[in-house]
Amino acid sequence: MDGELLPDVRRRLPGRGAHLHPDLACLDLAERRRAFPRALRVPGPLGCERVRAYVQEIPRPERDEDEPGRC
Repeated sequence: MDGELLPDVRRRLPGRGAHLHPDLACLDLAERRRAFPRALRVPGPLGCERVRAYVQEIPRPERDEDEPGRC
């Protein structure tokens, strides 16, 4: 069963949810580790296109390259 992740900004959608730091590096890491199906307790892969589009739209302050990531 294939599914699609949805960003729930208002935290009002029914069902189980998972927290993601709003950074593309964190999203990439979660996808590589297959963290979403485990966190949401669903079988099979989940599509992340909508979540990726949402994370890309979030304005971010400039970050120093020497600053470590927060994933």
